[in-house]
Amino acid sequence: MTRVLVTGAEGFVGRRLVPLLLEGGATVVACHGPGTAPLDPRTVTPPAARCDWAELDIRDRGAVEQILGEHAPDAVVHLAGLSDVGASWRRIDDYYRVNVEGTEFVAAAARTLPEPCRLIVASSAEVYGRVPETELPTGEDRPLRPRSPYAMTKALVERLTLDGGAIAVRSFNLIGPGQSAQFALPSFASQLAEIEAGRKEPVLRVGNLTSRRDFVHVDDGADAYAVLVERGEPGSAYNIARGEAIELAAALGRLIEISGVTTEVLEDPDRLRPADVPVLCGDASRLRALGWRPRRGFDQALEAIWEDARAALAGPVGPLQGE
Repeated sequence: MTRVLVTGAEGFVGRRLVPLLLEGGATVVACHGPGTAPLDPRTVTPPAARCDWAELDIRDRGAVEQILGEHAPDAVVHLAGLSDVGASWRRIDDYYRVNVEGTEFVAAAARTLPEPCRLIVASSAEVYGRVPETELPTGEDRPLRPRSPYAMTKALVERLTLDGGAIAVRSFNLIGPGQSAQFALPSFASQLAEIEAGRKEPVLRVGNLTSRRDFVHVDDGADAYAVLVERGEPGSAYNIARGEAIELAAALGRLIEISGVTTEVLEDPDRLRPADVPVLCGDASRLRALGWRPRRGFDQALEAIWEDARAALAGPVGPLQGE
């Protein structure tokens, strides 16, 4: 691919994907949401001479059509969206407008370009819903059974785009530094850092710790997107997964060990989600067949999350948006 447009380029995955694409020789149009900071060109390697920066509100059909028409990309990686499962129960209208209508606008604009445009859209493993233990790890051919408003929006995104030749990326739990403290592991790390600094009583408040998740380092997730830009099969869905599920209680225990902080762990009813999926574990054989492999370990991600939380106390960092 010679020219790739990335929405949500300032987000958790996007800020890692843009440098990867540049390193691979692509010219990149990095689109950031309104009111969010774009990537700092000084942090991008190689230098961002082949990167254009643009503000884009994906809820604005005209703006989406204008920017895709102006840049005429060979591929669009659509990462912009709302991704907090718990918040989706309180903001159903917002999640529909951003995740569903926003994707519809991007897909429609891509179809009107004079040359074929490859479209890669961010979906989620949450679309699978509850899967029996005997049928894990979950493959892409499994029927979708979403159990939250967030998961429903992602299932709708796939219905809107797959038949038109898009590539849907079903990420399992991407983790690493820079993730919003709205998510479990960054929240735990943030609380531990506050306890270590004496800013909080030694009580760590948690939600449901019995859930088991397939955790993937976010840098491996960005690698997967870069592979799919080049080699993904149009009209197909791909899991990003390691194929092993780790209980959240065990993940928290390991994070506490890494931090060296002594604390009480207390379940907070306000942090419990309705209809939480007990276990998510994916089969990424389809992606592995394209040459992708996870190269970073779980402890490596936890150590980075911990150091990120400690650093954040010295200088507040706003939550990243997008997938």
